[in-house]
This record gives sequence, C-alpha cells and structure tokens, in this order.
Amino acid sequence: MSKQESLARHSIIIKTLRKRPHSFEEILEKLEEESELHDMNFEISKRTFQRDVKEIETLYKIYIKYNRGQKAYYISEDHQDDYSERMFEALDIFQVLNLNQSLAQYIQFDTRKPMGTEHLSGFVYAIQNRFQVQFRYQKFYEKEAEIRTVEPYLLKEYRKRWYVFAYDLDKKEFRTFGLDRLYALNITQTKFQQPQKIDPNDYFGNSFGIIGPGDKKVENIKLVFTNNQGNYVRTMPLHKSQIITYDQNGEMHVELKLIPTYDFLMEILFHGEYVKVIEPQSLVNNLKDKLKRMSAIYIQ
Repeated sequence: MSKQESLARHSIIIKTLRKRPHSFEEILEKLEEESELHDMNFEISKRTFQRDVKEIETLYKIYIKYNRGQKAYYISEDHQDDYSERMFEALDIFQVLNLNQSLAQYIQFDTRKPMGTEHLSGFVYAIQNRFQVQFRYQKFYEKEAEIRTVEPYLLKEYRKRWYVFAYDLDKKEFRTFGLDRLYALNITQTKFQQPQKIDPNDYFGNSFGIIGPGDKKVENIKLVFTNNQGNYVRTMPLHKSQIITYDQNGEMHVELKLIPTYDFLMEILFHGEYVKVIEPQSLVNNLKDKLKRMSAIYIQ
C-alpha cells in the first residue's frame, strides 16, 4: 500500500468523521465509494483502521474515539492547523489530477504559472539544518541579478507566490525574497546560529502579507463591508485577530488588530466600493491619497 493511498485515506476518514459519528461499517462504505471514484484501493481491515487512527493522532493531532453506546467513531479533539489543511487540499487536487481520463474539458486552472516551488525542498533542508544558502536574485526593477548569501529562517506563502524570510549577510538585516525571482540556489556547508531576539513564526504575526512590522505599531482597525461583501472575509478571515461585531441586512462590521502595511492597503482596495475604513484615520488618509492618484490617471 503506497504512502499516497495512506494519506488520502486519512483525509477521507477525517472528513467523514467531521460531519458526524460513523460506525466502522459506514466508514468502510465511504472508503469503497472513494476507491471507485479515484481508481485507488482505500479498503482496509479493522486492524489497519486502528493503525490509521493512531497515525492520524500523531500526524494531525486529531483524536478519534469510539462510543460504545452509539457503536460509532467520532472526533473528540480536532487541532486543525494550516499545515494539515493545506496537505489535505493538495491531496484532493492530486487525486483529481490522477484520474485516468482527459480533464481538459472539466477543469480550468488559474493562468498563473507555478514558479519557485522547485526551491522549497532545498530551503526546508537548509532551514532545518541551519545552513547558509547562496543564490542569484533578480529584482523586478533591476536589470542585473545580484548574488545573495543569507541565513534562511522561514518559508511563507502570499498571493500564490512563495517567499523566504532570511538574514542577508551583506545587508546585515532581515529580508524577504521571492522564490520565483531567485536561481542558482546553493546550499553551503556553513552553519549559522539562530539569533535569540527574533522568532520567525511570530515575526509576521501582526502583519498582513509579506511586509514585516519594521518600526510600526499594531493598530485597531475597523471596517464596514456592504452588499454582502463581508461574506468573503467571514469564510476567509483577513487576519487571525478578526472579529465580526455586527452582521445584519448585508452589512458587516469587522475589527482587527494588526499593522496596516502596504499589503493590507492593497487588500482593502481589492474590495473596492464595498468596504469602508472607519479607523484608524491614518489608514483612511492613505486610502484617500491612493484613490486621488488613481483617479488622476483617468481624469484629464
């Protein structure tokens, strides 16, 4: 049995039990259905299922228990995180692409080309083992590429692009580099020590996008969405601090605590006339200035 089938089976079991408790027989029926749909063999014995339950607990921190009264399995604890959810998403896409039939008339992908993902494995290895890396970096606004030597700390995804957060040894500061703009990646054998003053996982905690906090402070941000546009940020929150304070008649009030970086400003503009910034005034002023400049392009 392949690792691919095991991971896919885990995903099916978890999604099935997230809906409601199921007996082992009902779980088997679901696995049989999925086997036919994906042309794979997900059918298992009771012993293999018990092993799957232990692996699901270890890999995803999702705890599956058995209720003797209902004679059904259920999820007692579900620690959903970005890593496991994205892995399930990738498995779903892979299973669809793996179907033995022509998919051109059924699936339409985004026109973007995946760029830079070939560097992910190398950077993960360097980050885990704390090796300095060297690469050539081509900025969008520069004609010539530069050689950079960095200490990598974190990989971050934003708007379908991947970035590496690293300490630039030449610039003597932390920088964020787009993986789609670098090439000739070389993982050196030079080790580095992680500085104690920064936690890479918390660095972007109060930010939106890939722009770090710098010397800016966290602000209380209040937004008003109209015309049911708030439903988009309800299902995909703008930030972990997001709180919905009002939601009636197609109008939604949202509050956040974050640093209003340029990336966040662009996100507000994305929602167009269906969102209004109430606070802070500095963000309101930035938006007004940006809109004036945009209008000047079209008003002669």
